[in-house]
Amino acid sequence: MVWKRTVNGRLLHFYLAGINNQNFLMRDKETGSWWQQITGKAVYGPLKGASLELVPNDELSFGQWKSEVSTGRVLVPVAKYEKEYDSKWETEVAKLPVVISFPGTELKSRDVVVGVTIEGMARAYPWDTLVKQSPVVDHVHGTPLLIVVGPDRKSFRVFVSRIDGKDAEFFLKGDTKDWVLLDTATASEWNFQGCATAGPASGKCLDRVPALKDYWFDWRNYHPDTTFYKH
Repeated sequence: MVWKRTVNGRLLHFYLAGINNQNFLMRDKETGSWWQQITGKAVYGPLKGASLELVPNDELSFGQWKSEVSTGRVLVPVAKYEKEYDSKWETEVAKLPVVISFPGTELKSRDVVVGVTIEGMARAYPWDTLVKQSPVVDHVHGTPLLIVVGPDRKSFRVFVSRIDGKDAEFFLKGDTKDWVLLDTATASEWNFQGCATAGPASGKCLDRVPALKDYWFDWRNYHPDTTFYKH
C-alpha cells in the first residue's frame, strides 16, 4: 500500500515501530503518533483518528511493469545492507503461524485474497479463484467490478466495469496469442491497463478501484464485515 505522508499540510517522516498481528505499525518522527499499515489510520498519539490519503498504486511483476513503463525508475537495495535482504522472505513468512484466526469460513488463514472496499463495504476475492476464472465480474454495493489477472498470471488490477455509464461484462478474446479483453456492450478490445485499443470504445479507459493483495486472516481482521467471492 502507498500513502501520502502529508497530514493537515504537515509532512511526516515514518519508521517501523512494531508489529501487530503480523501487520506492521509505523511511527512518525514529528508527533510520535502510531499508524496502522493496512488502514493508514493513526491508532495512538496526538494524531489518533487521523487518516493518511491512499495513493493509487499497482502490484505488478517487474516484467509487466517494465512492459508498460519503459522510462520508469527502480528502487535498488542500499549497498551496505544488500546482504541482509532475504529473497525468500515471502515464502518464509507464509510458513509462520498466525496469531489470530477466523474459523467457520471456507478460506484458510494463509489463503491469499484480493480485497476491495466500496463505500465501506468490503469483499475478498481468493487469489486461486481469480487466476482460474479471470476476468471476474462482480457487484459490490451496487458497483459493477472487473477483476483481472494479467498475462503473467501474477499481476492484477480492479476496475469499475462500466462504459459510458452502462454496466458491461468482459471476457478474454480467445483467438489471439496476445492478452486482450472484449466487452459485451461495444465489442471493443481492451488491454490490461483497462483502456480500449480497438472498436467503438477505442481511447476510453475504465475507472480504477484500489485493491489490496493480502492474507485472508489479515484482511478479515481489519474488515470484520467482509464477504468473500465464491462461484
